[in-house]
Amino acid sequence: MFIQSPSLSFEVFPPNPAVGNEKIMAVLKEMQDLAPHFISVTASNNKFNIEETTVRLADFIRNDLHIPTIAHLPAVYLTKEMVSDTLEALDRVGVHKVLALRGDIFPNMEPKKDFTYATDLIEYIKEQAPHFEIIGACYPEGHPDSPNQISDIQNLKKKVDAGCSSLLTQLFFDNESFYDFQDKCVLAGIEVPIYAGIMPILNRNQVLRLLRTCENIYLPRKFCSILDKYEHDPESLRAAGLAYAIDQIVDLVTQDVAGVHLYTMNNSDTAHRIYQATHTFFDK
Repeated sequence: MFIQSPSLSFEVFPPNPAVGNEKIMAVLKEMQDLAPHFISVTASNNKFNIEETTVRLADFIRNDLHIPTIAHLPAVYLTKEMVSDTLEALDRVGVHKVLALRGDIFPNMEPKKDFTYATDLIEYIKEQAPHFEIIGACYPEGHPDSPNQISDIQNLKKKVDAGCSSLLTQLFFDNESFYDFQDKCVLAGIEVPIYAGIMPILNRNQVLRLLRTCENIYLPRKFCSILDKYEHDPESLRAAGLAYAIDQIVDLVTQDVAGVHLYTMNNSDTAHRIYQATHTFFDK
């Protein structure tokens, strides 16, 4: 009997345009031999330079490296005209997959009025560019702005009904939370593939930044023990962080996850180490 293998994909982020793309392009070339199922490219939702950053990098990944690409599109600070311009730019370079996001809201910036929720953006893309494939974001431990998980999953169902072909999760460190979320999605009638977002923790600063920006993420006792034990031992923390991520991935694939999406933090060494430890699950 043929068993379909899960997908393995990566996420990268564009550097500041003042820095240039030379370094990230070198990193992407180093990832190319791992043959990821796709690479997603993030976008800053407060810089208004998506064409200069995200589109340009997605163009390189698709047309120079010949790897399928997904471009992030956060729209809370964009107008319909700006979104249409971005879709046209993606269309010109042959990138037809978009991760549709509301995007973070900043206290010192007034959102635009065209897109209040990700569902608004999904519906607009379906109307303006129906040949685009749309991926939605989801949050196994609940969106920080949702009053509870029931409301969150109800809104997620609206995203899927509006046109999402698959879902990509926020990073998580507790697989049981993901499995519970999957079960709730099934009960809600959400039947599209859900790709699990995994971020290997490699250094203390990364942990501190994560705790500041992702308040809703549960840190299991095993994970906290790693942080406590190796707080002042960077080499051991890196090794333990990689091992923890690998254990998560092995567990996920044994539970028939649709795919694993690796938040690489633009680190090709991380991608290679994870791939070397887990590639037999993805190469069938």
